[in-house]
Amino acid sequence: MKYVFLAFAMFGCMAAMAQPSKVEVIEQNGKYQVLVDGENYYVRGVGGHVQLDEAVACGANTIRTWGLDNAKAILDDAHAHGLKVMMGIWMAHERHGFNYSDEWAVKDQVKAVKQAVLELKDHPALLFWGVGNEVDLFYNDINVWDATENIASMIHELDPNHPTCAVTAGIDMAEIQLIQERAPSIDILGINTYGGIGALSDQIDIYGWKGPYMVTEWGPTGHWEVAKTTWGASIEESSTEKGEQYMNRYKTGIAADKEQCLGSFVFLWGQKQETTPTWYGVFLESSHSTQAVDVLYEVWKGTPPSRQAPKIGAFKINGKDKFASVTIERGSSNDIELAWSDADNDVKRIRWEVIPESTDIKAGGDVEKRPEAMSGLVDFNAKGSTGRLKAPSVSGPYRLFVYIEDEANKAATANIPFYVE
Repeated sequence: MKYVFLAFAMFGCMAAMAQPSKVEVIEQNGKYQVLVDGENYYVRGVGGHVQLDEAVACGANTIRTWGLDNAKAILDDAHAHGLKVMMGIWMAHERHGFNYSDEWAVKDQVKAVKQAVLELKDHPALLFWGVGNEVDLFYNDINVWDATENIASMIHELDPNHPTCAVTAGIDMAEIQLIQERAPSIDILGINTYGGIGALSDQIDIYGWKGPYMVTEWGPTGHWEVAKTTWGASIEESSTEKGEQYMNRYKTGIAADKEQCLGSFVFLWGQKQETTPTWYGVFLESSHSTQAVDVLYEVWKGTPPSRQAPKIGAFKINGKDKFASVTIERGSSNDIELAWSDADNDVKRIRWEVIPESTDIKAGGDVEKRPEAMSGLVDFNAKGSTGRLKAPSVSGPYRLFVYIEDEANKAATANIPFYVE
């Protein structure tokens, strides 16, 4: 324990002695790029601050936070892993009750941010300041962009070494104009986009953003963008389908723009309940990584990882797939079909859950409660491709989840919404 303490003490001294990086965004012949201490830097980013060993192994160089909670510890951890941080500054949302026409409330927010900037601005892991996140989601008061400018201009006065980035929910022409007119101290536009990422570079051009931008959240097709069952349940892609989407979206929606795009942050580097417990995280609750992580490894390192996550093909209940709005009767016994493969031949477990459809659906990533799983309803031969599902005894909407886990801590997952009549 003495040696561990000394090691941490030495690291603390080294971090204290380290100098802040000089970060610049420059433009040459219409092409924007980031310089860190004079060296080119393209953002290979993950949204989140967990499982950093895996992030480094994949080739990531930057993490993103959304707020200032535990900011110093996160910066220290990132620095220890050789990573930079886009440090999020949470700006209150109008949809949560904040009034951007309240002069004193706005000033109090700036005052709190100022203290944090003074404390963190010289940390060697700091790359950018992320000023707000989706403050434009369900908003009416355009004074929020004046408040954004107040924070961004204050940051420039206190910290000349780190650019500012404002993050929006998607992109539209009116907001581009408002940011350019009312928040000129914003250096980089950050855009959160999912299913529409393929059109982003065209939208940037059409809507008139002439400066640099980043894709600050991207990943699977959003739960608001997909087909739904007849009872309104969003139909989720399998981890295999998501992996294919990640590859295509990175190549066409991010890497293809070599003039204005400075990089991206995949969402979510971790796991969370949002519509389902598997929708956005590239990891599962069990900590297994999915095919999305394999894709990031390949696009960032140029070659696939030596071990691959399992893959899922056809998945059906009573011969019907997830698009068929499957209905079954209470207490009935139902056929399950599952096609899967594993190139490494090291699958060790196939796990099942029946979960009631979530009724705690929020917006903008707000915290949701995970429904409790039901046990003892699935009988499946792990070496085969068929099984039986016993329907719950209470009518209503549910999902059948499958998790295929291997020896390398990788997994595939899929789910089918079904309704018990």
